[in-house]
Amino acid sequence: MRGGYEDQGSLFSYVDPEDRIPRKHPLRKIRPVVREVLSSLNDDFEAAYSREGRPSVPPEMLLSALLLRPLYGVRSERQLMEQLNYNLLFRWFVGLAPDDPVWVAETFGKNRERLETHDLIRKFMTGLLMHEEVKPLLSSDHFSVDGTLVEAWASHKSFRPKEDGPGDKDSHDGSDFRGKPRKNDTHESKTDPDARLYRKADGQEARLGYLGHVLIENRNGLVVDGCVTHATGTAEREAAETMAKEQRSRSARRITLGADKGYDTKAHVAALREARITPHVAQNIGTEKRRRSSAIDARTTRHEGYGMSQTRRKMVECPFGWGKQHGTIRKTKHRSRRRVEAEFLINMIGYNLMRLPRLMAS
Repeated sequence: MRGGYEDQGSLFSYVDPEDRIPRKHPLRKIRPVVREVLSSLNDDFEAAYSREGRPSVPPEMLLSALLLRPLYGVRSERQLMEQLNYNLLFRWFVGLAPDDPVWVAETFGKNRERLETHDLIRKFMTGLLMHEEVKPLLSSDHFSVDGTLVEAWASHKSFRPKEDGPGDKDSHDGSDFRGKPRKNDTHESKTDPDARLYRKADGQEARLGYLGHVLIENRNGLVVDGCVTHATGTAEREAAETMAKEQRSRSARRITLGADKGYDTKAHVAALREARITPHVAQNIGTEKRRRSSAIDARTTRHEGYGMSQTRRKMVECPFGWGKQHGTIRKTKHRSRRRVEAEFLINMIGYNLMRLPRLMAS
């Protein structure tokens, strides 16, 4: 028989949100891990907040909500607040009851700045890697590194001579820049001064952006460290040395570091060897017309581990591809290096969380 139709449902509902989420939903395995990591950071949260004044957005809910952006490709924090208003799955993951009010986007963004100031996002990433179910999945000896261009929230028209003010309209106006030399030494973006004009590879156009760097372990390809730097020609190698030395300090043995041809320079290879890090860098011998000598010789390439590292290092492209395809790092909507780095780390944490259900099941 035909069922009855009512244009509006009942005024009160007594359905538990837990019953609305499918039992096999991936977030069911992610949520307990996130809750335990957040609990371990309670002392850090206490140190970051004052004991006086009005209560703000709880940091546990703040971080949980930020993780939903890369996991579900939410474009902005304003759209995230809109989704939290009616998306029961998002409310369940963050910890909001069905009738709890949602924060204003400006208030949410203001509270997010506290996470950046006290480096709580990086501490969350470290706590996640130290989780009892995640730590056995990591390799402590073999790593790979790479960098990618994160396009800045600024246009070429904002790239003007440094002596010009934000509102200057003269012959150097960015609206007519064709045929005029522009360099990072003499020009800067009036929209985002931290952004740099950079060409990632030959044949590509120069863009205003930052360089995002990740260090992955070679067992399952999980991200163990990441950072964002100014886009310069040496930034990738400098960031690789910094992150690799940090991992070396935590290990009692030598570690290996896989990388592509862009890292094959004598100074970089020598710095890694001096830090007791075996450089498994791809050899850059140039082309048939223009040969060059590689800093990697037979004392490294003759070992079987070198070939294994070269095979596994290609997994470092996966976090970048996922972050740009599903996450929010293809073109950041934040300005300043610190804010872009916070968004970049959130995307790398989201990539790890996305991988965890399948890895823990296997």
